[in-house]
Amino acid sequence: MKKAAVIMGSDSDWPVVKGACQQLEAFGIPYEAHILSAHRTPAQAAEFARSARANGFGVLICAAGMAAHLAGAFAGSSTLPVIGIPMKGGAMDGLDALLATVQMPSGIPVATVAINGAKNAAVLAAQILAVSDDALADKLDAARAEMAAQIAEKEAKLQAELQA
Repeated sequence: MKKAAVIMGSDSDWPVVKGACQQLEAFGIPYEAHILSAHRTPAQAAEFARSARANGFGVLICAAGMAAHLAGAFAGSSTLPVIGIPMKGGAMDGLDALLATVQMPSGIPVATVAINGAKNAAVLAAQILAVSDDALADKLDAARAEMAAQIAEKEAKLQAELQA
């Protein structure tokens, strides 16, 4: 199975980003997590992105706030799929990060999840990797079935309460 890279621009992103790591673990997806900055460590970030495919990665998850150039910098240096997590914070409370992550130039896409959407970034990474991994696709199907069962249970509880 290909690995996922989980990259954050700052250690202050970790409380949110660890949710992506936990979700990857739940699916049994190997991953590495690193702190790299598009602005403060540009050479290291570019080298990581350029060598990611050769190093066994299949998808890159990048979390950054404010100017949020990290996902775009990785997408510009790799042809692997890049998923951006815009981080809440700063003067615009994450809207600037969302816009910076989603507004990429033609030919350099970044799939973007919601502000602080780390869990969905990991699920999307799993879906990308599952294109060529039937066992992982089965785990995704099971997770969806579990979510549906939870909703059905909540619906039954609500209806029972309404009938009481």
